[in-house]
Amino acid sequence: MPKTILTVDDSPSMRLLLRSALVERGYEVREAEDGIAALEWLATNDQPAIMITDINMPRLDGFGLIEKLRENPKHRDMPVLVLTTESSDQKKARAREAGATGWIVKPFDPEKLHSAIRRVIH
Repeated sequence: MPKTILTVDDSPSMRLLLRSALVERGYEVREAEDGIAALEWLATNDQPAIMITDINMPRLDGFGLIEKLRENPKHRDMPVLVLTTESSDQKKARAREAGATGWIVKPFDPEKLHSAIRRVIH
């Protein structure tokens, strides 16, 4: 049974790139356009094996999304990779403090993304 990945990004083209790279490697992909949509999806679906989220999004950004996940015992241990154009140490530290599992800078290399996913999925 394929592992499900929830991708969270406000860019339709980035969601499409992620879907293409992940489906090609055998994952089932679900998508949300921001943190609020991701939380709504999680409230009515089984937890995915991992979430990949952008940082800069409307309504609820990636930092807020990760913090909300970590407050919920059901999602506290779900791996979360941050995929963003941001690369400052300050933003990385903030993501770690929020509870992010890892960090990948856009544009992403599909093989490196797959490798990072394999490292964090239990």
